[in-house]
Amino acid sequence: MSSVLYDVPGPKARRLSRRLTWLAALLVAAGLGWIAYSLSQAGLLAPELWTALLNPNLVTLLAGGLLATIEVALLSMVLSLIFGALLAAGLLSGSNWLVGVLRGYVELFRGLPLLLLIFFIFLGGPAIGVDVPTFWSLVIGLVLYNTAVIAEIFRAGILSLPRGQIEAGLAIGLSEAEVFRIILLPQSIRRMLPALISQLVVVVKETSFGFIIGYTELLRDARTAVEFLGGSYSLPVYTLVAIIYIVINSLLSWVAERTQRIL
Repeated sequence: MSSVLYDVPGPKARRLSRRLTWLAALLVAAGLGWIAYSLSQAGLLAPELWTALLNPNLVTLLAGGLLATIEVALLSMVLSLIFGALLAAGLLSGSNWLVGVLRGYVELFRGLPLLLLIFFIFLGGPAIGVDVPTFWSLVIGLVLYNTAVIAEIFRAGILSLPRGQIEAGLAIGLSEAEVFRIILLPQSIRRMLPALISQLVVVVKETSFGFIIGYTELLRDARTAVEFLGGSYSLPVYTLVAIIYIVINSLLSWVAERTQRIL
């Protein structure tokens, strides 16, 4: 039996695949065992180091950092989605000069490293007499960068729809803006959702750049906790922070999957 793109594996191929899977699992298990042994030998798995994570002061500190991270992430996500949709609408308009200007915006901000962009805002503002707080330096940098990326996601999703739908909408008297809002955008959301959620996950991780400019988000509060507790507590504290990021991003992916099923 075969499909259009590939041949379905036969009995021998399936047996080989199972053996390779077990071999890979054993190698991973051996690697994890070696890491655990090395950490144990270095005293980094001592119970007193890990029980420190239950310290109320540490929990309160990291909870404040998590709240600050979520605040930046949510505001950046909402603004990036709104401006990204507007930017995509402009890129799909029939105006050559508008498309040229917006294309320049996309290429400029998508091509700049995000950290450099945040530095420009945080350090460049005071240079021209505008004091930009760390919160807004981080948010503005995230929005400028991610708006350009999300606009391309919107544009690609909309262009994947049949051209006839645009022509039909214009034929019944709808304006280009109404065709975009009523016909194209709702249909393209389902196609764009995986890429949009992936980008929103990136936004959550990019909030950690606030550490560089002094914004007290989750990672910076973790650093403060390590400085207070001592360097030997680095592994437990940063492991907890990593788990928090993984949980947040996993929840975003779960929401995306559920939303895609509903749509």
